[in-house]
Amino acid sequence: MKRILTLALLGLLCLSMLSVFMSVNAQESASVDWWSTLHHDLIRTGVSTSATPLTNGQLWTYETGNLVDYSSAAVMDGVVYVGSDDNYLYALNAANGALIWRYKTGNAIDSSPTVANGVVYVGSEDDKVYALNATTGAKIWSYGTGGQVESSPTITNGIVYVGSDDNKIYALYANNGTKVWSYGTGNYVISSPAVADGMVYVGSEDDNVYALNAATGTKEWSFGTGDQVDSSPTVVNGLVYIGSDDYNVYALDATTGSKVWSFGTGYYVADCPAVDNGVVYVGSQDDNVYALNATTGSKIWSYLTNNAVESSPAIANGVIYIGSDDNNVYALNETSGTTIWTYGTDNIVDASPAIANGVVYVGSNDDKIYAFGTITVAQPSPPAVPEFPNQVLAFIFVAALVSVAFSVFVAKRKKM
Repeated sequence: MKRILTLALLGLLCLSMLSVFMSVNAQESASVDWWSTLHHDLIRTGVSTSATPLTNGQLWTYETGNLVDYSSAAVMDGVVYVGSDDNYLYALNAANGALIWRYKTGNAIDSSPTVANGVVYVGSEDDKVYALNATTGAKIWSYGTGGQVESSPTITNGIVYVGSDDNKIYALYANNGTKVWSYGTGNYVISSPAVADGMVYVGSEDDNVYALNAATGTKEWSFGTGDQVDSSPTVVNGLVYIGSDDYNVYALDATTGSKVWSFGTGYYVADCPAVDNGVVYVGSQDDNVYALNATTGSKIWSYLTNNAVESSPAIANGVIYIGSDDNNVYALNETSGTTIWTYGTDNIVDASPAIANGVVYVGSNDDKIYAFGTITVAQPSPPAVPEFPNQVLAFIFVAALVSVAFSVFVAKRKKM
């Protein structure tokens, strides 16, 4: 009887250790405001509650094999996911930049990855949308469209929404990639969809902004601008904020599509606006970053860089982080627009920054991914595959051995 109790206790101990190991990871992960998709969330606010670096001190850099052009990082559970024009999607340790895995597609990746439920979704210029295991990088499925996929996926309620250069917006089942619906526009869809209140909002190079029913793909409304719309929409407080190559930033009623206001810049507006505390922040290829009143569109301040701004602003803790084609990453005071710090890379910065756990992550056309700041919430560093799975398997293996031994012992006792 004592031996039975001992074996049973050993089994329970092993299982308890596994449970504690996994729950600690989950608790530490839950305490961080992760940046899981382009511009942080489903409605593309570009705002995080994370602490932020007030100096340009580097945590690490990682060099890929080509430009890190428009692919902006997603950061989830201590891992940075980002694409490169070398055709690879990378998974890097968020604390030190070490490579965990990489997955090769058939062409450049300018789409920004999205992480949801342990899966990474990303588009490639090989015309496909991919779903990869976030831990191992193994392909779960891919879906072929009729054109390059530069748009960044949005995932909600088990559906992936993404645009393609075949002029369509797609809704795909997240678990297997089967098409739910598609909607055809009149030109490329590079814009990345935002989803709010059962509606999908997205721009097209046919000059229009579209609102589609998220369940059926039927058009609720469209709004015509004066030029192509590569900007991705942000949806806040019943308004859709989006830029156009007609030089304007627009605020549209999310229900009807009617124009509430527009603000004219000096050139194309292709980035995704950020909205925080009643202010819209947006860059323009007239070299400026603008702060606009979200209700009226009136200018609060502007900040002049030395070249076009195609990077989308990221905001946390009163600081705006944004890149410019003058090769610099900027940190600006959210209220005044004054410079907090700058950092010069070796090429243009069109990728949009991501903020998570005290660190700003951003790519550059110098082929590198940069991390600025310091990890603020202690978390287990994600080890290289397959070390982490082996740790879990070790606990399971020991528990299984104890269970088998216990079963054999009981069987022998019954024969006696």
